[in-house]
Amino acid sequence: MQGSQSYSLQSFLGFINSNFVLFIIIGLFSIGGFFIGSLWTENQMLANGSNKGASNTGPVGVAQPPTVPNAPSGPTDAQLGDLPPVEANEYKRGAKNPKITLVEYSDFECPFCQRFHPTMQQILEEYGDEIAWVYRHYPLNFHANAQKAAEAAECVGSLAGNDAFWKFGDLYFERTSSNGTGFPLSDLAALGAEAGADQAAVQNCLDSDEMAQRVQDQFTTGSAAGVTGTPGTFIVTDDGVQELIPGALPYEQVKQAIEKYL
Repeated sequence: MQGSQSYSLQSFLGFINSNFVLFIIIGLFSIGGFFIGSLWTENQMLANGSNKGASNTGPVGVAQPPTVPNAPSGPTDAQLGDLPPVEANEYKRGAKNPKITLVEYSDFECPFCQRFHPTMQQILEEYGDEIAWVYRHYPLNFHANAQKAAEAAECVGSLAGNDAFWKFGDLYFERTSSNGTGFPLSDLAALGAEAGADQAAVQNCLDSDEMAQRVQDQFTTGSAAGVTGTPGTFIVTDDGVQELIPGALPYEQVKQAIEKYL
């Protein structure tokens, strides 16, 4: 009996040994089939939307996409109503009695503002007898030189007038590489002189922080009106604030937006 059991075990082991490769292949096919089946099931769930409402879980330390419904985009009517009216002492280009005033909140060190500046110049070139362009500051705190650049523009404007303010802005956007520190702070006064102001007076104005609060006040009013990034440009008519043009939209889209109100 014992010999028979020994013989049977040896036969079984011999069978396993002689067919080892076959068993490995069968095992791999089984694992592969299970994996492919799992992928197919997941794909079907995604295609059918059956993962909606699933819990927002994932690997620890990895940000997961939000599952809350999308919020309405753009500022509310109440926020639009909080936009301060354009004052006589603000820096303006274009028509003296415009049908539309474009109030732009901008950051001198923002690459999107730099890209949008020629678009606004093109709009003014085409609609200059119907449109005015007002520039307000919205220096983002992660653009290290933006606050002082805005102060420099205000210094230049206070010392040399409206045209010098705009020339300073044009020159700045032409020369900065943007992204926060694209134009040296040490060169701001010289750029102001190139725009038409006295260089020493610009430097004194900057050193005294004379324009810091004015810049910050404009930032605050922009936030209250619904600006969350730059550029943010409001379309204002005689009937009030109409809408916000968000970001550096292409010329054709800006044109379509303003022509609704002409």
